[in-house]
Amino acid sequence: MKKIIYAVAAIATLVGCKSTQQNTNSDLVVANLDLVNVDEDKVMVSVDPGKFTTEETTFYIPKTVPGTYSTDNYGQFIEGVKAIDYKGNELSVTKLDDNSWKISNATALDKVTYWVNDSYDIEGEEGVFSPAGTNIKAGENFMLNLHGFVGYFDGMSEKPYQLVIKHPKDLIAGTSLKKVAVATDEEQTYATDQFNVNRYFEVTDHPIMYSTPDTTSFQLQGMKVKLQVYSPNKAYSVEDIAPKMKEMMQAQKAFLGEIDNTDVYAVLLYLSDVNAQDAQGFGALEHHTSTTVVLPESMPLERLNETMKDVVSHEFFHIITPLSVHSNEVHFFDYNDPEMSQHLWMYEGVTEYFANLFQVKEGLIDHQAFYDRMSEKITSSKQFDDTMPFTVMSENILDEEYESSYYNVYQKGALIGMSLDIRLRELSNGEMGILDLMKKLSNKYGKDKPFEDEELIPAIVELTYPEIQNFFDTYITGTTPIPYGDFFAKVGVEETESEVQTGVFLKGQQPYIDGNPQTKELFFREGIAFNSFLNELGAEPKDVIKSVNGTEYNIENVYGLIMGSRGWKEGDQVTMIIERDGEEKTLEATYKTPTDKETKLQEMELSSDDQRVKLRKAWLEN
Repeated sequence: MKKIIYAVAAIATLVGCKSTQQNTNSDLVVANLDLVNVDEDKVMVSVDPGKFTTEETTFYIPKTVPGTYSTDNYGQFIEGVKAIDYKGNELSVTKLDDNSWKISNATALDKVTYWVNDSYDIEGEEGVFSPAGTNIKAGENFMLNLHGFVGYFDGMSEKPYQLVIKHPKDLIAGTSLKKVAVATDEEQTYATDQFNVNRYFEVTDHPIMYSTPDTTSFQLQGMKVKLQVYSPNKAYSVEDIAPKMKEMMQAQKAFLGEIDNTDVYAVLLYLSDVNAQDAQGFGALEHHTSTTVVLPESMPLERLNETMKDVVSHEFFHIITPLSVHSNEVHFFDYNDPEMSQHLWMYEGVTEYFANLFQVKEGLIDHQAFYDRMSEKITSSKQFDDTMPFTVMSENILDEEYESSYYNVYQKGALIGMSLDIRLRELSNGEMGILDLMKKLSNKYGKDKPFEDEELIPAIVELTYPEIQNFFDTYITGTTPIPYGDFFAKVGVEETESEVQTGVFLKGQQPYIDGNPQTKELFFREGIAFNSFLNELGAEPKDVIKSVNGTEYNIENVYGLIMGSRGWKEGDQVTMIIERDGEEKTLEATYKTPTDKETKLQEMELSSDDQRVKLRKAWLEN
């Protein structure tokens, strides 16, 4: 073992010296991150682009990144940008906007250096979704979503990158990247990791989480799954998460069959301390071979594992799309002036549909639980403009007019996938479904062959049936709402109405409240029916919630409000202070378990030889 350490130490000396000198390879960009000498919660980064031949260049930090579909301006976390020439002198740098800096006399440029702040400990995180955000906690945790740390030069995003990361010796890197570990001698307190990638997209596509070792891995049909957990108060460890994660991913691999696009997949779980200034946006962000997950550390274990099952399964299915099936807009993503694809219905919608379909196919949930999930999505989707062409919304999702519709890609987008699946089953007499279609598209394109946006639908029609053109013309590029009842009838399922219990502020996945990111205020939503308790309380649409039972609430502690309400008991007195039309009012009621009307889906009573039953089995079982 010592021989290995000393051999690696020798390499460290060579690489360490080289990284401080001029990068003489003009085809390689070298980025150095120092996670050891953290200063006031900031990390120093340098980026060496090699030799320039132009007199001027622009250095960029991403404005937006794939998977978020929002403008986040990661350059707002960057400060002290300097351009250094080969003699160690500073060159002229002009800040153009939040995310770009113009550098003069670029032929003399050796490297740029700058400090990076993290997003997790900034109130409101400047609107950045936590799984896409960054954390710097010296000596303990570094969440490196690298688009927040490493930038690129104009015209050089397709050049290969070398990442050299100096880190505390007792912290390990969770990532799907293969690394060359470059350690110092045993007396030192730091080590250096080196990663090589082919282009800037792969920098942003490979998050890394450094934390004390709490990791495991397991093999699934030729794929190594790596799981790393960071729990600041040691509430959970990887042993609490791994068993259910392995069970779920085994089912996913069984569902996918021969689709096998990666030999390593990493799940990085960051558990946030909701009682501290920490990450507040919970969920996950997909990458081609990994996913970052941020969830509250205070979650009960059963609910934590259930949430992990839902969010990680969604992200994992992105290995189909956009990893294997994607357009030029995705493949050559412009981080500072992005053009969006028309096909969010596929990238996010079909992926979300698979995240539910595989669970019923592989026996993790029963038919009724699957129908209930689809019913919830129908209810949620109808809160949006049901006549808006999905391709138009997708292509313009960054525009103010459409950005508020993004959540609908997980609702109606999934329902588009479901309806297309049923239609394909019908046309093929049960033999072909949407997973079969995605396999065909994956074989036609693959991760290194993007398509033109306009050619996808004709390709799908060519690979399936002429009648599918009408499906797209009517329901995806057209303005006609999908008649879900008609599609369910094809597989012997019908709608019924019943009374169900709900949470105070949530009905399944459908919230009765919303929040304003600018003011942080919580308010009751418009355009939906309230449950029985909220009606008894006297809540009205647009009421702003100021406090509940003496505790003030806003976006930042909304999780505490929702979880706290689950502890209310029959007969408890509930007092809510709200603001209505500029005036504060007190609402009071005696708590009684809320109920609400719900449209449910259930199977028709049909004979086993009915064609609709056969299609249903092909859809949900075969």
